[in-house]
Order: sequence, then structure tokens, then C-alpha cells
Amino acid sequence: MFSFFKKSDKAEEAQSAPAAEVAPSQSWLTRLKAGLSRTSSQLGSVFSLRRIDEELLEELEATLLMADCGVEATNTLLAELRRRWKHDKLETGEELRAALAEHLVKLLRPLQQPMAFESHKPFIIMLAGVNGAGKTTSIGKLANFFQQHGKSVLLAAGDTFRAAAREQLVEWGNRNHVTVIAQDGGDPAAVAFDAISAAKARGIDVVMIDTAGRLPTQMHLMDEIAKVRRVIQKAEPTGPHEVLLVLDGNVGQNALAQLKAFDKAIGVTGLIITKLDGTAKGGVIAAIARTHPKPLRFIGVGEGIEDLQPFMATEYVDALLATGNTAAAEASS
Repeated sequence: MFSFFKKSDKAEEAQSAPAAEVAPSQSWLTRLKAGLSRTSSQLGSVFSLRRIDEELLEELEATLLMADCGVEATNTLLAELRRRWKHDKLETGEELRAALAEHLVKLLRPLQQPMAFESHKPFIIMLAGVNGAGKTTSIGKLANFFQQHGKSVLLAAGDTFRAAAREQLVEWGNRNHVTVIAQDGGDPAAVAFDAISAAKARGIDVVMIDTAGRLPTQMHLMDEIAKVRRVIQKAEPTGPHEVLLVLDGNVGQNALAQLKAFDKAIGVTGLIITKLDGTAKGGVIAAIARTHPKPLRFIGVGEGIEDLQPFMATEYVDALLATGNTAAAEASS
């Protein structure tokens, strides 16, 4: 039996217009810098008050590897820095930091691709990820993001096996004044089909479909999520228009393994990286850019409803390297 958690008439009015802007206590860049402070402080100690030599480069290499940049991305960056050191006659650690910022921006910029949510109506988003990555919370924050852009939203609680996940999504629906379609147990693909049908009937702009969290090694569950994708295509032949994988920013190189497994099963089109808020090392984005690039649609730094923002390569590198936004800004121009 399906449940339609309906918003009130007052909430209907709120849905028809952009939601009020939530004023954060700190700027987004300040929060991002705080979230990546673990890595930026380690890198800062490498660059501080030092002249460039092989020992410094070796220490930088080790620090990048410890920051989850991965072997391939680290080797690529170090090769470029050695070339710049010799060609441009760099001398100080601060000059090396600026060069690293420039090359990191170039590496990450291809991931900076805004979501084309104006392309279809309803725009259907399927979200996947392992339990604990922050998937359901990200859906709630995305609902707020779309409302800020004047879009109506409908949520589908496709994680039918965990009552807590369904209840969490319903709560996010209440906070955002949007309808949540849910079912007690049963087939998650049926929930997705019903949500799309309801969105078409109601003229909804964006449908977001939650799916059960699973490990990529659980093949029977990966087959099930692939079925959800096929059923979405039956309900709307052009959909899903976005298949987002939510990754925990703290899992390091394991994020790459998750990305490859989910991409094989459901064809990931974009990423959300969450929990970049104090313990994350931050370098995994470079590893993804180098070995399995996918558009990074959003990054998250906290629990607030505004703490999920579109990924911008320049500001991310500025936060990661504490550059003061000078070299990185020049590289983005």
C-alpha cells in the first residue's frame, strides 16, 4: 500500500515559489576551509618557510598520498611540479604551493559541471550509495536547493526495507514542504514508477528517488538497483535524467571502488561528496578526476540544510591549499 505524505495548503503555496534564503552563520568558503583544515594544515607545514629541493618534493608527495589523492593523481601532479621547478626556476615553498594550486584546478575543473535540471519536466534523479554516506540527508538538502531555484519537488522513498530511512525522508519532506511517496516494504521499483506517474499528473518539476543503501559487493542488491533504473525508463523513456552516487568524503580510496562498482551497475552520471567537515582528507576528488572522472555536482560540509553546494574547482583548491584564492583564481580565469 502506497502512502502519499501530502503537504498542507500553506505548504502548496510555499512550493510554488522559491524557498526563502537561509542565512548561514558563516560563509560557504569559510565552512569549506574549516572542513578541509586537516589536509590544508598538513600541506601548509610542507610549504612553510622552505626552499624547494628534492626532500621537500618527496615530503609533498607523501602528504598528497596521505590526503587520499591516489598514486596516479599524485604522480601526475609531482611530474608537473618538477617541470615547473626547473623550467620556471621556482625557489620557495610558497611558489610551489601556487603552482600546485594551478595544476590542481586544471585537474579538477572538468568535474565542475552544473546539473542540467531545466532539460526535462519532470527531471528525474535517481540517487544511490552505501548506508551511512549521507544519501537521504543529501536528498533533503537538494530539495531545498531546487526550491531556491523555483522548482517544485516530489520525493520517492525507494529504500523500502528500512523504516528509518523512509521516516527520515518523510521528515525532510516535511521540512521542505514537499510530498513524499512511500510504501511499507515491497518493491522499490514500484515506488519509483508511482512517483514518476504522480509527478507527471501534478506537473512537478523535479522527482528524486531514494534507493536502498548497499555495498557494491552485494551483487543481488546491485541487481535490484539496476531494476529500479529499468523501471524508471519504463515510466519515462528519457529518464532517469541524472543518476547521482553519494560518497562519504571520509572513506578515502574506497570511494573509487564504490564509484566503479555503481557505475558498472547503473551508469552513474554525477557525484555528491558529503561530510567534508573536519575529518575528511579531501584529496579523493583528485583521485577521481585522474582515474574515473565523473561530474561532481555537489559537495557537503555539514548538517545544515544549506550545507550542500555545487562544486567549484577554484574555491575547493583554495580551501584545500589555503592559497588565499590568488593562484587558484588566476588559474580559473
